[in-house]
Amino acid sequence: MKLLKTTFFTVIALVSMSCQTKAKSPDQQAGEPLAQEEKLSDTELQKYETAYFASGCFWCVEAIYESVKGVKEAVSGYAGGTEENPTYEQVSYGRTTHAEAVEVYYDPEEVSFFELVQVFYGSHDPTTLNRQGPDRGPQYRSIAFYKNEEERKIIEEYQKALDESGVYGKPIVTEIKPFTTFWKAEEYHQDYERKHPNDSYIRNVSIPRLNRFKENFAEYLKKDSH
Repeated sequence: MKLLKTTFFTVIALVSMSCQTKAKSPDQQAGEPLAQEEKLSDTELQKYETAYFASGCFWCVEAIYESVKGVKEAVSGYAGGTEENPTYEQVSYGRTTHAEAVEVYYDPEEVSFFELVQVFYGSHDPTTLNRQGPDRGPQYRSIAFYKNEEERKIIEEYQKALDESGVYGKPIVTEIKPFTTFWKAEEYHQDYERKHPNDSYIRNVSIPRLNRFKENFAEYLKKDSH
């Protein structure tokens, strides 16, 4: 089993910024750069497999997975809780049991579920409880979701191997949970990093996190993501 190559992930202590405090409503986004990108339709996406992960602010996680070869789309949303139709205001202020999460559409002929799990553990700090970088609260907790027993076994065995290797220096606190429901986040959160590169949170937290991932997992990247 291939483990992480290095303990490269470093938590950024930018306590004055967070995914929560830097959120913008659609009205506040006027004038920011908007890169155009062709998206697959919902019908086209149904041809692909899905995987679900939570590892901090979904702006960051979405951008990371969309840089990975074989990933056709990553969607920001909410998972891991019991409330129906959660909103960003509710989740970001810890008023639900959900975490910010992403839905990953991928082609298993190009990238395996195991590799997506490697991306998950390799792109955040899974040892921090209810926190990721400057974002604090259970809504930012680390969760790897599984849809069947094969996926559960892959996650559990990989996490156990990482723990036993001591690669992080601290115990992993990632939750391993059966997938139930994914609630898509409001449209203005989708592709947030790509659409708002000048946002201070994006510049100081999201882009550095993405770049660290790219430096250490170059072989996992799409050709246009280097």
